[in-house]
Amino acid sequence: MKNFSVIIIIFFLSLSAFAQNSAGDASSVEPRQLIDVPTAGMLKRGSFAMDIDFFQQGGATIALNAGALDRLNFGISYGGTGIIGNGTAKMQPLPGINLKYRIFDESTAMPAIALGFDSQGKEIYVDSTERYTIKSRGVFAVASKNYSFFGNLSVHGGLNWSMERKDDDSDLNFFVGVEKTLGQEISFFFEYDFGLNDNGPRSLGRDRGYMNSGVRWSFGNGFTLGFDVKNVIQNQNVVTIGNRTLKVEWVRTM
Repeated sequence: MKNFSVIIIIFFLSLSAFAQNSAGDASSVEPRQLIDVPTAGMLKRGSFAMDIDFFQQGGATIALNAGALDRLNFGISYGGTGIIGNGTAKMQPLPGINLKYRIFDESTAMPAIALGFDSQGKEIYVDSTERYTIKSRGVFAVASKNYSFFGNLSVHGGLNWSMERKDDDSDLNFFVGVEKTLGQEISFFFEYDFGLNDNGPRSLGRDRGYMNSGVRWSFGNGFTLGFDVKNVIQNQNVVTIGNRTLKVEWVRTM
């Protein structure tokens, strides 16, 4: 595990001269997601990104995404629990795939609008109901609009239909979120997932929805570090204070 970490660090540093940041007023990369919900933001053509999410039980998910076209992004992800620590790692059954196409760019009057598919859920995979702790988005549509308000303020909203339905809850779901920059390098995120597809008798949710908040800091060479507090209104019985997670993002343009 130590050797793998060293290899990843060397790989990042060797390519960082071409990297770009994605938080704060000076960001040159659109945020592709807030915390758990997507935005209409895209990687530019010829860009690619590596995202690593760290969560409870020594878990981590690594995602690789690329900007094939200005309007088309695709990616693959994989993860599991027990990756960090001395226990046995338990990997998710299949890699996740991500595809997003922006059908309308943002204008003065209209938001940017994107359609996509994402089979990668968040955090621990639950074998009994064949779903993630936070269900994958599945098929989704999202709109994003930016405003100038003491820096940058972006507003996002959308709907999704998850493919994870073995808990007998396949309802259409909705989500909203905002990003507010603070200075050149820092952004704050807030999102609310209504959890309409996670409130059935066999679901993990308690019909409160998922409220998440987080902060991102771009510290140069394309690296962005994030800290999130998720599920702060305790929509799942296993959460008492809030689920604290870490995120590392690295973006490079060829």
